[in-house]
Amino acid sequence: MPLLTRRLRAALLATASATLVAAALPAPEPLGIGDRLFPELGNPGYDVLAYDIAFTYHGSNTKPLDAVTKISARTTAPLDRINLDFARGTVRGVEVNGQSVDFGSKREDLVLQAPRRLPAGVPLNITVRHTSDPSGSGDDGGWVRTADGLAMANQADAAHRVFPSNDHPSDKAYFTFRITAPHRLTAVAAGLPTGKTRHGSSTTWTYRTEHPMATELAQVSIGSSAVAHRTGPHGLPVRDVVPAADRKKLEPWLNKTPAQLEWMEQRVGRYPFETYGVLVADSPIGFALETQTLSLFGKSFFTEPGYPEWYVDSVMIHELAHQWFGNSVSPASWSDLWLNEGHASWYEARYAEENGGPTLERRMREAYKLSDGWRADGGPPAHPEGPAPGQKLSLFRPVMYDGSALVLFALRQEIGEAAFDRLERTWVRVHRDSTATTADFTRLASGIAGRDLTGFFDGWLYGKKTPPMPGHPDWSSAKPA
Repeated sequence: MPLLTRRLRAALLATASATLVAAALPAPEPLGIGDRLFPELGNPGYDVLAYDIAFTYHGSNTKPLDAVTKISARTTAPLDRINLDFARGTVRGVEVNGQSVDFGSKREDLVLQAPRRLPAGVPLNITVRHTSDPSGSGDDGGWVRTADGLAMANQADAAHRVFPSNDHPSDKAYFTFRITAPHRLTAVAAGLPTGKTRHGSSTTWTYRTEHPMATELAQVSIGSSAVAHRTGPHGLPVRDVVPAADRKKLEPWLNKTPAQLEWMEQRVGRYPFETYGVLVADSPIGFALETQTLSLFGKSFFTEPGYPEWYVDSVMIHELAHQWFGNSVSPASWSDLWLNEGHASWYEARYAEENGGPTLERRMREAYKLSDGWRADGGPPAHPEGPAPGQKLSLFRPVMYDGSALVLFALRQEIGEAAFDRLERTWVRVHRDSTATTADFTRLASGIAGRDLTGFFDGWLYGKKTPPMPGHPDWSSAKPA
C-alpha cells in the first residue's frame, strides 16, 4: 500500500464511507404505525420522551417561521433509519446523537439516516433545523392565521405540518416551547411560563408542560394579545388569552371558567393539569378545539348574538371536559376517538340541562332517532369510517358526538347511576397521563358493574344498527334517508 499522509487517508476513507452509505441507502418511504384510520401517521422503532421546539416569528403570519425542533427519545427496536412526520417546511439540517446525518422526504415523512445502526433501548436525540410554513390550506390544519398572528389547530393529523414529530396520540411526551417574536406581540403556549428574555427588537417566551401531551393537542399563540389571570379550584392558575382590543367584551364569558372547573371536578375528580384557560382567536374558524391547558375558540363564538348563553356555556364545558377525556386520557388509536368526543358531549349535555338547555333525556332521545342514519353514514362509534379524501375533519361526524354520548347514556341505563359515576372517576384516575383503548374502557366497565358487558358493548359500539335503549322500549330510530 502506498504511504499516505494522515489527512489524505482520512479524506479517502470519508469519501468511501459516504459512497457506500449512498449506494446502500434505499429511497425514503413513509412507514406509520398502522393506525386503521391514518395508516402512515406515527413512526415505529422509538418512543419520544420530550420535545423542545423553538419558533422565530418574523412579524407576518404569511412568512415561514424559522424553527429548531429537538426530540429526546429512546429506541424500542434496532434502527438504521428514523422516520419523522413532517410535511410543511424546509429542512435545513439534521443531527442525530450529535452527528450531522443525511435525510430525505416522501409524502409526509422526513426520513433520517442514522449515523450507525442503533440498537433497541438506547437514547435517541434528534435536532431538526427547519422552517414552519403557515401559508397552507386551513382545511389541512396546523397553523391557523388570525387577524394579528397565529394559533395552532393540529387535530387530528396536522401537528407535523408545524414541526417534525411522531404525530400520533399513542406517543405522548413533555414539551418545551421557545417563541421569539417582536416586542409588540405576546406569545403563549401550552403549559406554564418559565422565562421571558428581551433581546434587540424581539422577546423570547418559554413555556413547559408538567404532564405529557399528544402532538395533536399542542398550542402556540402569537398575536396582539392580552393575558387575563384568575384563580381556579385549589389555587389552580387560570389564564385566558384574547385579542387585546376585545378583553373587556369577552370578560363575562372568561369569568365563568373557575365555576365550570368546579362543576367538572364534582363529577369526575380533580383537574388533571397545571393550568387551564381559554384562547380566543380573531379568526373565522368554525370549531373549538381542546388544545391541552388552553382551549381554542374563534372570537365569533362569543360575540355572535344568535347563540343562547346556555349553548355557549355548554360548549365551553365540552372543551374543558376534554382535558380529562382525550387529553389526560388520550386515545391509543384514532378508532378510540368516541371515548374523547362521546364523553365531552355527555358533560356538555348534562351542563346544558342544568343551565337552561334541553334535558339530557330529550337530547338523547333525539340522538337515538338519528343514530341508525349516523351509523350508516360514518360507521359505528368504535369502528368509524376514515375521513373523506382531502377532508380530514370529516372524521368528526355526528356519530362521534351525540352518537357516542348515546352509548354512555345507554350504559348508565344498563348499570345504574352509581356504578356509572364510579366508572367515570375511576377511568380518568387509572389512565391519567397515558393512553387507553376502547377495550380498556369496556373491561373496566364490566369490572365495576360486576358482570360481563361484552354483549352490551358489541351492539352499542360496533353494531350497524342501534340496539334497543335500556329502560326506554318505546324509543325508535328513524329510517336512514
